[in-house]
Amino acid sequence: MKKEYSETEIKIKTAAKSLFLEKGYSATTTRDISKESEINLALLNYYFTSKKKLFEIIMLETFHDFISKMVEVYNDEKSSLEEKLELTSSKYIDMIIAEPHLPTFVVNELKNNPSSILKILKGQIMESKLIDQYNDGIKKGIYKKIDPIHFVTNILSLIVFPFISSPIIIKMKKFNKTEFNEMMYERKKLIPEWILKMIKK
Repeated sequence: MKKEYSETEIKIKTAAKSLFLEKGYSATTTRDISKESEINLALLNYYFTSKKKLFEIIMLETFHDFISKMVEVYNDEKSSLEEKLELTSSKYIDMIIAEPHLPTFVVNELKNNPSSILKILKGQIMESKLIDQYNDGIKKGIYKKIDPIHFVTNILSLIVFPFISSPIIIKMKKFNKTEFNEMMYERKKLIPEWILKMIKK
């Protein structure tokens, strides 16, 4: 059952999430969170006993939000595999443009805490309707027979990697932030096309 948070707790969590995403766990102090949330340190410690506990809550919630968009799309009974690819690309690019520090945060936590999220990935992604549709397409001779993990990894990589490497891309192309985002909007249409070319016979 999802915990209900008070208005003060939500204020603290919102401030902490912003700081953790931007600066990371180590560089963020409880004093930073106190200042950002405009909540005194004693009250912050009352609601959340430690920075580590607060971080764990935010990390799990952030990762859950990140994955839930994919799960919702991947398990839709009515949409085709092609439609699922389009929706995944569109939703994730919009999500990351709104929170540009999100990919680095998630990747770091995937590396640092793999066991805490392995169950989510294995159960909700690798056993999804999307994978069923992909395997069905293999049986019908539509798609190449490869391990579905490559399929899912390619989708995420094409979406997430440009955001992680955005400082290099921006300098290389002499983009401003708006121009980089326009490039990512263009990828909404390109990514599903590339994925389909990879898997189709």
